[in-house]
Amino acid sequence: MARLFGTDGVRGLANRELTADLALDLAQAAAHVLTQGRHADYLRTVGRRPVAVLARDPRVSGEFLSAAVAAGLASSGIDVLDAGVIPTPATAFLIDSIHADFGVMISASHNPAPDNGIKFFSFGGTKLPDEVEDRIEETLAKGQQLAPTGDGVGRIRRFADAEDRYVVHLLGTLPHRLDGVRVVLDCAHGAASGVSPDAFRAAGAEVTVIGADPDGININEGYGSTHLEQLQQAVLETGAHLGIAHDGDADRCLAIDAAGEVVDGDRIMAILANSLHERGALTDDTLVVTVMSNLGLKRAMAERGIRVIETKVGDRYVLEELDRGGYALGGEQSGHVILTEFATTGDGVLTGLHLAAEIARTGKSLAELASIMTVFPQVLLNVRGVDREALGGDEVVATAVAEAEAELGDAGRVLLRASGTEPMVRVMVEAAEQEHAEQIAERLAAVVREQLAIPA
Repeated sequence: MARLFGTDGVRGLANRELTADLALDLAQAAAHVLTQGRHADYLRTVGRRPVAVLARDPRVSGEFLSAAVAAGLASSGIDVLDAGVIPTPATAFLIDSIHADFGVMISASHNPAPDNGIKFFSFGGTKLPDEVEDRIEETLAKGQQLAPTGDGVGRIRRFADAEDRYVVHLLGTLPHRLDGVRVVLDCAHGAASGVSPDAFRAAGAEVTVIGADPDGININEGYGSTHLEQLQQAVLETGAHLGIAHDGDADRCLAIDAAGEVVDGDRIMAILANSLHERGALTDDTLVVTVMSNLGLKRAMAERGIRVIETKVGDRYVLEELDRGGYALGGEQSGHVILTEFATTGDGVLTGLHLAAEIARTGKSLAELASIMTVFPQVLLNVRGVDREALGGDEVVATAVAEAEAELGDAGRVLLRASGTEPMVRVMVEAAEQEHAEQIAERLAAVVREQLAIPA
């Protein structure tokens, strides 16, 4: 049986793969696992029921899925604080802020509206490690659940000041106000539609908002971090200093400079890492990224005496490394940026505020700030219909990679990565010239296609 949990919770087509029954059962299994051990002993000592924060993004299926999750938790003896529609990082913050025992976010992030997902956070607002997710799956398969009766069941209440608490927290992280900074916010018709404009305006920025009219079915549709064209146009039309694009659950941030050029997660991290480094706030002068980050980021950081640590793809692995080393900053090229002093997960609103604050602090344009990093042309090809499990043991593929690396030398790199869910291998090549990167990528893809082909 395939693993239920993916890289970021349980996802699927709502009401087909991700049903109300599954949501209820999954919530009961999670309640069983997340209230065990020493934490359960503590709860018994203080004589209270466990408390969980529940939230969702605005897609229509979130209504019935959150109701099912709330029922599963309450029937397991968990008191539920329903925060309604708020960003994923707001959920993580609230769990930590009120010392809730765990939390649940209903969202499929940047996916289209018909999809949805369920992700869990543990005490402190941190994502669950693989082994805890595995225990939840095992508990679900066995049908184990807590089943209190009478006054032992949980209560479901509205978390009335959830948004206000989060906005106050965001404002408290800023070193100074954003007066004079003109920004366009693209909220992807998602969970940031209320809080992001509120936070930027309260910080003093002059704000124009697009993509902030969620109707349950338009989330990520033509707007947000996966569709930047509307934001680019709005920045140029309004003469803004920058544009900020969130995804559906607002744990990502991509930016647009005043000329309409995209500033991706790598360049945002370069700006923030350099700022923290200059102020002596970058722990051990270290930045944590995934293997997909551009070679240009690593070179820019090396020039400034900043060490770069790489992890597997997925912000959860970045988080694990940040926790291990006590580092201050990490993230992904896709815009998941984690500032550990203020957040336990990627936070698109927080990142956008601090990016704008750097413009205000330095008096430089976003393009000037981003120019500390030269982006190497990057080509990514997906080779489908191949045996991904055989990637690591094929000598012909290994030889082709070694030859490509020798050809590129220090002026590029090669990365072959098996998909975690599909019969597919991803071929990524970076080089000083786009054409050179394309040539090598096509050559390696052909070798992978031939050597790892699945027999008919």
